[in-house]
Amino acid sequence: MPKPDAPTRESAKESAGRPAEEHSGGSAARTLLRLWPYVRPVRTRLFSAAFVAVLASCTGLVFPLVLKWLVDGPVAERDLGGVWLGALLLLLLGIAEALLFGLRRWLVARPLASVEAAMRADLYRHLQRLPVAFHDRWASGQLLSRGTTDLMLLRMFLAFPLTFLVVNGATIVVGMVILVAQDWALGLVLLTPLLPLVIFCAYFEGRYQTVARRAQDQVGDLTTVVEESVLGIRIIKGFGRHRSQARAFHDLSHTLRGTELAKARLLAAIYAVIMALPEVAIGAALVLGTVQVADGDLSTGTLVAFLSTALALRWPVESIGFLLAMSQESATATERYFEVMDAEPETLPVGGGAGAAVGVGLGSEIEAGIGSKSGAGTGRGAGSAVDLRSATGPEARSGPGEAGLRFHGVRFRYPDAPPDAPPALDRIDLHIRTGETLALVGATGSGKTTLTALVPRLHEVSEGRITLDGADIAEMDRERLRTLVAVAFEEPTLFSASVGENVLMGAEEAAGQPELARALDIAQADFAHALPQGTDTQVGEQGLSLSGGQRQRLALARAVVARPRFLVLDDPLSALDVHTEALVEAALRRVLRDTTALVVAHRPSTVLLADRVALLSGGRITAVGTHQELLRENAEYAWLMSGAEPASAREEADDTYAEGEAAR
Repeated sequence: MPKPDAPTRESAKESAGRPAEEHSGGSAARTLLRLWPYVRPVRTRLFSAAFVAVLASCTGLVFPLVLKWLVDGPVAERDLGGVWLGALLLLLLGIAEALLFGLRRWLVARPLASVEAAMRADLYRHLQRLPVAFHDRWASGQLLSRGTTDLMLLRMFLAFPLTFLVVNGATIVVGMVILVAQDWALGLVLLTPLLPLVIFCAYFEGRYQTVARRAQDQVGDLTTVVEESVLGIRIIKGFGRHRSQARAFHDLSHTLRGTELAKARLLAAIYAVIMALPEVAIGAALVLGTVQVADGDLSTGTLVAFLSTALALRWPVESIGFLLAMSQESATATERYFEVMDAEPETLPVGGGAGAAVGVGLGSEIEAGIGSKSGAGTGRGAGSAVDLRSATGPEARSGPGEAGLRFHGVRFRYPDAPPDAPPALDRIDLHIRTGETLALVGATGSGKTTLTALVPRLHEVSEGRITLDGADIAEMDRERLRTLVAVAFEEPTLFSASVGENVLMGAEEAAGQPELARALDIAQADFAHALPQGTDTQVGEQGLSLSGGQRQRLALARAVVARPRFLVLDDPLSALDVHTEALVEAALRRVLRDTTALVVAHRPSTVLLADRVALLSGGRITAVGTHQELLRENAEYAWLMSGAEPASAREEADDTYAEGEAAR
């Protein structure tokens, strides 16, 4: 059921993929500093690698000094032994430089892989903690691109640009000192382009960061389209929409291509300036040095060494351009990563009080029951269920009339709803007594699914409170709450795992084949035993290898496998044929005797599973009673159950009721 006031796909893209100008919030250096908590555990190896790289790079600057000695000494004096000695020195220097760079690579490989893995693990854990409202706003492709492409960029930045910005900067400084020491006039000539280069790089930094951010957001949008096309391939083929989807993909690809070309143009301008100015300076220094040699003011060896040093500095200077470009892309990747990490997670109680935000950082552990169990209906056996009234603190406030599931003046408004929009749920007062089954009936869009989502705290109530046996769920640990409440959603979700693993996801770790067999029997999912590998058969992504009814029955089995104390079923039989539905209902009656249940129902046969019925209309409970009472007294309910006027609806419902009683 679509949620009132829920954000659309377009608004999600606007939120998660806004232009970079709106996202940029500071310099690239300040943004990249946020990576320090992840880098700190491996800082020793990274600093060692940087030191080794500086040493290797500076080793290369010794080559011109050896050449100077060779030209002014052994070559000028025709000393063959000295020439061989110089050649040997150059060979040893080359080997030392290669070994040092190899050592640097070895030092950074393992720790940077660990940093990327830690960041990805933290992102995944944090996504599990974030409320459903966050996932409603964000396109899945945007989140996927942050966990893959962006983190790959950050690992490359830590491995290469970060190190070589330091290394090449140190090399340029040392090289300039050597140049000025050899001849200060020629050294000043080579220093002339320095100021224009700094101004030019600062000018292009902001422009490139904007374009890089836009490109990364567009990659996320493109990933979303691909993911939706793969998951919705049956719809695309069934309606022959492959051309329109291809056009949508082409349009996004064309837009991304244009952004990448804009990046290329900026890089071309940066490279042109960074390469041209030093070349002009080297040419000027060559002319001036040649004149000095001709005048006898400079030795040939000094000129050779000077030019060799200047040429050795070409790579460090020219690399500054793409190193800065990669750093800007890494800064935007960092910004995108922390946009997700900065989102407020679901709150947890601290010291028995109301929840406080859970901090997220390197190596943080999963809390709130979102770790080994997937939130979708974890439960505990009736015999081993925790007694809420034995708890201390706010959970111990169970008094007369508080037993069961109770809504106290609950109001709920979606976080992104306009301020003047009416709440999705308003002043809900409802009491489901212990052991009772209540059917929730209402027209499409009345708020039934929203109401059921409040019980396991997939959404937080805006006002009022919900209690389980007198304990306010807002003051209850989520892990504890989700062992007491099991849920089955109208749209069943299965994971890329075996049938057994999908069902036992709703049970404790110790659950095994007996619990699995019982749950499959209740859900009339015995088809699982006839699959090629039985309950060990892999169902594939989203369970699309199964029919809709089969997926729904497995989701129902997952909800009842742990004998939960509280059961929330959101129209769990909608995809079943009438014969299978009757068998499932007969089995469910046995389960519902031992639990407190809230069941969303659209058909009279499902309503007859319940002891009482609540009518939800326009976000409010407008009537509560038995099926027969509401048929007689409430025209809207009669219309929902049969589409007929109350009188004829009563006659039709009486026949259904008699059949239901016979089935009991």
